[in-house]
Amino acid sequence: MTFRMDISTLYGYFTECSSVVTDTRDCKQDALFIALKGKNFDGNAFARQALARGCRYALVDEDVYAKEGDGRILLVGNCLKALQALANYHRRRLAKPVIGITGTNGKTTTKELIASVLKEKYNVLYTEGNLNNHIGVPLTLLRIKEDTELAVVEMGASHPGEIAALCEIAEPDYGIITNVGKAHLEGFGSFEGVIKTKGELYDFLRKKSHSKIFIHNENPYLNAISEGLDCIRYGTDDHLYVSGQLLSCTPFVTFRWKSGGASHEVRTHLIGKYNLDNLLAAVAFGRYFGVADEKICHALENYEPRNNRSQLVQTERNRLIVDAYNANPSSMRAALENFRDMSGGPKMVVLGDMKELGAASREEHRKVVELLKEYAFDRVMLIGEEFGKVRNGFEWYAATDDAAVALRSDKPEGYVILIKGSNSMKLGSLSENF
Repeated sequence: MTFRMDISTLYGYFTECSSVVTDTRDCKQDALFIALKGKNFDGNAFARQALARGCRYALVDEDVYAKEGDGRILLVGNCLKALQALANYHRRRLAKPVIGITGTNGKTTTKELIASVLKEKYNVLYTEGNLNNHIGVPLTLLRIKEDTELAVVEMGASHPGEIAALCEIAEPDYGIITNVGKAHLEGFGSFEGVIKTKGELYDFLRKKSHSKIFIHNENPYLNAISEGLDCIRYGTDDHLYVSGQLLSCTPFVTFRWKSGGASHEVRTHLIGKYNLDNLLAAVAFGRYFGVADEKICHALENYEPRNNRSQLVQTERNRLIVDAYNANPSSMRAALENFRDMSGGPKMVVLGDMKELGAASREEHRKVVELLKEYAFDRVMLIGEEFGKVRNGFEWYAATDDAAVALRSDKPEGYVILIKGSNSMKLGSLSENF
C-alpha cells in the first residue's frame, strides 16, 4: 500500500488518540477521525467538523481537504486501506491471541457466548454488534489495548475472497466456522461458493503455525474442508472434546454438557434447539482456555440475547418469539422446525422475505411455503414480494407496514407467535401490534 506517510508514522499519531471514529456523530475527545467514502457520502468533507467536535486528528485522502500548515489533518493515499493497514499493524504490535469467527448462521450469537464464557477469566475484547466487515473488523482490532488478553473477532462475507481479506487484517490464531448454509447466494453464486468462502478462514489458519480450529463434529461440509488442521471437536458424540445433549426447549434451551469426565446441566435464556451447537462451541472454548466449569455454566445461564435475535417477548395478548434480525433458507427451516416442536399454542407464524438469494430466491421461498403447509400452523402471515410470488393461499401483505395495519384491526390474541425475516424487512417493528 502506498501512503503519503509510512504506517509507523501513522501509528504514532494513532497512539496519541483515545479511539478511532468514522462518523462525526460518534466523535469523542481526542479521537482519530478516518474519512471513509460511501455511495452517498465522502467523509473527507466532514474532517473539519470532526476536529471541531473534539477529535485530535482527521485522516483524509484528498488534497483539497488537507489544509497546508494544519498538523491535525493527516493525508494518506486511501483512507480505507490506511484503516485496514493500521489495524493490522496494531494487531501485530500488541500480538494478543485472536479468535476468528465466521459462518452462515449463529456467528453473532456464538461470538457473544464465547466472549461471555472467556470473560469469566480473561480481559476480552470482542466485536460490538455485527461490525464484521472490511470496516468493522479493523475498528474492532484498533480497540485492542495493552491489558487485553483475548480478542474475539466476528467476520462476515457476502462475496468470495472477503473472509480471506479479513484474515489478512486480523491474522487469527484460532478459528471457528459455525456452519455453512444458503445465504447471500446472489454474491457467492452457489452453495459451493458459500463453503469455499467461509473455508477461507481454515485456509489462513492452515498456513499459520500452532493454529487451532473449533469444529462441530457432525457437520459434513466443515469436516470435508478441515484436512491438515488441528481440530478441537464438539458435538453430541461422547468421545469428543466437548459433547452435549439437548434436554428441553420449552421455550428456553436446557442442555447437558460433558468434558474430561465432568457433566453439567445448564438452563439458558436462548430459544431454539439449533442453539445447542453454539452453546457447545462456547463450552469448548471455555474448556480449552481453562475457564472453570462452574464459571462456564454461569456465563451461559446468564447470557440474554438482544436485537431481535430469538427474543421472547410477552405482550398483553400474545407471546412472541422475535427472530427478525436475519433470515436465510437454513435458518428459516431451523426456526420453523423448532417452533413446530415447541409446546404451547395456538401457533402463529409471521415470515418476511429472505434477501440476497439471487436466482435461487423464488425456489427457496417456495420451499419455505411447502414447509408451512406441512407443519400446519394455526395461522400464517407472509410479507414481501418474494413470498407473494409463491404464497399458495396463505395470508399475504406486500410490505411490513401493510401487515401492521391489518394487525391493528385484527388484534390476534392468545397465540404463541414466531416472527422471522431478513433485517431489511423490519419485522421487529410488528411486535407493538401484537
